[in-house]
Amino acid sequence: ELRVRRREREAALRKARQQEQLVSKRLLREDSAAEEGGQDRPDVVPDPLSEDEVLELLRGVQRGSEDRKRSLGRLRWALQNEETQQKFVRLDGSIRTLTGLFTSSLADLQLEAARCLHELSHSSVPTVAEACLPVTSYLLTYLSGHSLEFTELCLYTLGNLVVESEAVRKQLLPQGIIPVLASCIQSPHEAVLEGVGYVLSQLLQAKEAPTEIIPLVLDSVLPHHMLQLVCSGLKAGMGVAVEFAWCLHYIICRHKDNVVLLALGAVPALTSLLLDLASEIPQDAPEGLELLVCPVLRCLSNLLAQTDCQGQGQDGRLLIALFLILQCFLQQHPFLVQECLWLLNNLTADDPFFCSALLSLDLLPALLQLLTCSQMATVLALTVLCNIAEKGPFQCQRLLCQPLLPRLLPLLALPDPEAVGQCLELLHLLFLHCPEAAADFTRHGGHQALEQHQSTPELQERAQAL
Repeated sequence: ELRVRRREREAALRKARQQEQLVSKRLLREDSAAEEGGQDRPDVVPDPLSEDEVLELLRGVQRGSEDRKRSLGRLRWALQNEETQQKFVRLDGSIRTLTGLFTSSLADLQLEAARCLHELSHSSVPTVAEACLPVTSYLLTYLSGHSLEFTELCLYTLGNLVVESEAVRKQLLPQGIIPVLASCIQSPHEAVLEGVGYVLSQLLQAKEAPTEIIPLVLDSVLPHHMLQLVCSGLKAGMGVAVEFAWCLHYIICRHKDNVVLLALGAVPALTSLLLDLASEIPQDAPEGLELLVCPVLRCLSNLLAQTDCQGQGQDGRLLIALFLILQCFLQQHPFLVQECLWLLNNLTADDPFFCSALLSLDLLPALLQLLTCSQMATVLALTVLCNIAEKGPFQCQRLLCQPLLPRLLPLLALPDPEAVGQCLELLHLLFLHCPEAAADFTRHGGHQALEQHQSTPELQERAQAL
């Protein structure tokens, strides 16, 4: 089937907010953190402490002296070292002491204890995350807290913890993390909204998400608010829009039946968003816009690949928007080329409307330019051309009005069997609907180009047929 359903693996797409996977851990640290810990350089990770030194830090926190806040600051600095973290959680009463301070009525100690817990949550060692299990219910409770900074710390601590440990996730679900996040997503504060998006995106990527987490999310008010925040463009803030666009993507690509999002009007809403984003690109595209465009393209592509989505989003302007995005990001962010082509493929696969629109809007030359952009782009651009050619003689004639055949010959010499196979499929459709194309192809030396594939097992039958 030509239509490609985007249920593929999550490729690296962010690098600390650029091009790598969204599952990650994040730290909230202020410039003053090192100073409060008695250090001069905030960018230096401290050396590991001995067990006696860690014990002394814990005792300093437990003593209840007036200098307790300073002791907590030193502990927080020390906990930036993973070896020290492991020694700390092994000490009897360490987490209990932090939990006591975290739940105290003294706001400054509470905040400092939260920062210590946040450092622990950033550990890549599962036992450290699981040591923090007793504090998860308090973290949820304090999400409706008085301080914006405190709420943000609690959110990112939760987000870090759910990545590392299934035990943490299994504890948080019955504690009501989804209803709590559904309440927090209605906050007017951008920092809180971005933190909610971070926690939710981590949860939605868990291995048990399709059966245990996504159904809970879909039964809540979260989808409505997520879609609203993504489609408000950049009004809610770039970080917020990016987080929730990824959240929507994780739901759509891991859930078979997206009737909830379709009923909320996700397809026309995301289409409208892409049109708006594309219209802003030529003037003054904000930095990091590609991070929003990518998940929006994926969401729309996957939704359009669903059987009960036929006929939605038939707006020819979407094609123009796609090619504007391609033109803007081709050089700096080439990974977006294949994202645009995935969507273009899903638009044209079973829909004569978009095939006709692509031809009538004279976008074919721009599509042909992508044939040599990258290995994946070559395959996808050929697939889109096959989608058009499959519609019949008129569409094939329009394709052949372009210098298409000379462009296909070099592709037959590529070492990639998938690209060559798709090229053979396109030639088959062209010869079938326009027999005169075969003679033209031969005049360009096509017969010899086909002969080289007579000995390639997966290609020889199709090459022989042509």
